[in-house]
Amino acid sequence: MRSDKEKHYRDESGNRSVREEALEIIYEINQKGAFANLTLDKSLQRSSLPLQERNLITELVNGTIRMQKHLDWVLALFLQKPLDKQNHWFLNILRMSAYQLLFMENIPPYACINEAVDLTRKKVNSSMAKVANGVLRNLMRQKDKLEYPPKHEPAYLAVYYAHPDWIVEYYLEEYGWDKTELILEYNNRRPALEFRCNKLKTTPEGLVRILAEEGVDSHISPFVPWSVIINSLPGPITSLKAYQQGLFYVQNQASALAVPMLDPQPGEKIIDLCAGVGGKTTHLAEEMNNEGSVLAFDLYPKKLTILAQNAARLGITIITSQAADATQITYGEGEADRVLLDVPCSGLGVLNRRSDARWHKHQEDLPALLDIQRALLDQAARMVKKDGLILYSTCSTLKQENQWQIGAFLERHRDFRLQPLIDRLHFLPLRDEERKTAAEGMLLLTPGLYGTDGMFYALLRRLAG
Repeated sequence: MRSDKEKHYRDESGNRSVREEALEIIYEINQKGAFANLTLDKSLQRSSLPLQERNLITELVNGTIRMQKHLDWVLALFLQKPLDKQNHWFLNILRMSAYQLLFMENIPPYACINEAVDLTRKKVNSSMAKVANGVLRNLMRQKDKLEYPPKHEPAYLAVYYAHPDWIVEYYLEEYGWDKTELILEYNNRRPALEFRCNKLKTTPEGLVRILAEEGVDSHISPFVPWSVIINSLPGPITSLKAYQQGLFYVQNQASALAVPMLDPQPGEKIIDLCAGVGGKTTHLAEEMNNEGSVLAFDLYPKKLTILAQNAARLGITIITSQAADATQITYGEGEADRVLLDVPCSGLGVLNRRSDARWHKHQEDLPALLDIQRALLDQAARMVKKDGLILYSTCSTLKQENQWQIGAFLERHRDFRLQPLIDRLHFLPLRDEERKTAAEGMLLLTPGLYGTDGMFYALLRRLAG
């Protein structure tokens, strides 16, 4: 049998089929440690395939990677050798094919199996192609009788919904069985595409009309009034005139809540300590009517370059940026009217956003993140004026990163108090539980509860005295 590296097939024209293109990407992710979103984007950018076939590649890659633990459990039922002893190409072909058979009802089983056999013959050998045929036909026949771990055990949730054991155990301890199952199910949904309307240039109603003229089916979110939910697109987002004219920014609804909670005013000086590519930074400027100043920090210059491009597209001119470790800044004490602090975190609230994210999360990484968050909070406290505000946010559901982190901050900084959020969220159809905590100054949105990603917010005011 030839090695995985030796079997890199292309047909005589140099083209690959849709499934082979998806397989190549899956191989890069699983065998070479590539990030799913970056590898997929790179492949699609150089592809001339029609939109429908590009969408199929995206679904095959993201679905196979996201559900890999489930797929591996099922495949192990039909294979004699352990999975870690299988040829890598062969195993990834089976994973991708099992995903189609189990989760893609619109794919004819015979088409899936036939191409799996062809791919195995090309990537491995004819002998293994026969094995692939047998395994997948058996799976097709028995897919309604598959045996999983007992339904009352955490292992069932971890396997069936394809999550690391430690994440499932955390959810169970925090939320109980029923809510955990809802969160896991949400994490496996295809992420929604949502646009934040740029109020400097249009209204949500106007954006929906303009998008419709370009063949985009959309509607205003019933949860966040300045968010527009996209039902279907005729092509890449960047090809839309509305995008090129800066009428919107791609942002999840839960993230789009941050800036209105901080409520920046025109003419103020705002600091964004962890700006990234500027999703929340540009929203600050929009809410300020592009009047005042926003100082954006990030550790990575490349992110700030993208931020500048985003700001230019959106028609924003009040943002200045600096590449720096925000925990090490020594100037600017007491200068900011408000500080936005969207800290690095575990990301357990947004596992649906990237198909491979759950497989890159490790419990042992948490202490270092907590230290960074603590240092950033202390820096924000130093930089904000008396009577000024800090909005702390994470895309995590872990208490250690959220409620406990804020509690520890208030112990260290007796000149700060939580500030009620409820008046700033009057438009949200919150349950009594969230309404109560928002009145106290904190809001946790668990994944899927309101059809949004998971986010945590805390609003802190520095006392004037």
